[in-house]
Amino acid sequence: MSIPFKAITLADKEAITAYTLNSPFQNCDYSFANMCSWRFLYGSEYAIYDEMLLVRFWIEEKRDRPVYMCPVSRHCLDEAVRLLEEDSLAHGHPLWLLGVTDESRKVLERDYPGGFRYIPDRNYSDYIYLRSDLAGLSGKRYQSKRNHVNRFRNLYDYRYLPITPELVPHCLELEAKWFVANEEKEGAGPLSNERRSLTFALAHSEELGLQGGAICVEGEIIAFSFGAPINANTFGVHVEKADVHYEGAYSVINQEFASHIPAQYTYVNREEDLGIPGLRQAKLSYHPAILLDKYTAIKKPVAEL
Repeated sequence: MSIPFKAITLADKEAITAYTLNSPFQNCDYSFANMCSWRFLYGSEYAIYDEMLLVRFWIEEKRDRPVYMCPVSRHCLDEAVRLLEEDSLAHGHPLWLLGVTDESRKVLERDYPGGFRYIPDRNYSDYIYLRSDLAGLSGKRYQSKRNHVNRFRNLYDYRYLPITPELVPHCLELEAKWFVANEEKEGAGPLSNERRSLTFALAHSEELGLQGGAICVEGEIIAFSFGAPINANTFGVHVEKADVHYEGAYSVINQEFASHIPAQYTYVNREEDLGIPGLRQAKLSYHPAILLDKYTAIKKPVAEL
């Protein structure tokens, strides 16, 4: 049978989060805000079938190769795998599940033992921290971070502000400056995609369920961050920008934002490093509680089973 996939829109938040917020999956791919704000690039679609959440998106140069997220199911995954494999084969490709974590791998192996081979990619591992660590910066290992924060506080009289519709244009002004400063180093293409996703997210923050905050110095926004829940105990930080001319700005927005995330979230997922050396070093310097490995799970042909 044909799975009734449909494009992910803002109106689908309740239907999708009814599954994701109650799942054990902590990876950033399951954030509804991420799914919806990046749909323009991946053509992301979903279906609810027999109490299963199925997500499909499209990759490769022509965006003509379907790939799927690990299904979120209240039952075993055997039926979901069968349906997704049929859908993928109908498009001329073997089944690929992307962003498969050790947790979802256990579920796949439980319900479909030996059915997949798994290819890891360190560049896409998620960095997950204890919210209390990022907010408190306690202990010897965070001494340098506290020094950066304290120096910023000694240098600048600042306010932390929640991002409201009135503040969005000022955040976008900062992002435009950041874009110009980083486009040569990181490439205009990837940054243009991020800019489009970010702009959409800020324009629809309420519908996406975003929480955001900004640092204001002398009436100017010099840093901002926003994110959304991934599941019941993990909050995802999707964007963080700062003006590096203000020493310690990144350290301060990181700590302030973590301090304002609701206390029900034990963990904060700050997403991948994409293999960028400086970003990897920065994320490791905050001592993640979990380095969430992710795999591409490729369905084995029947002859190999």
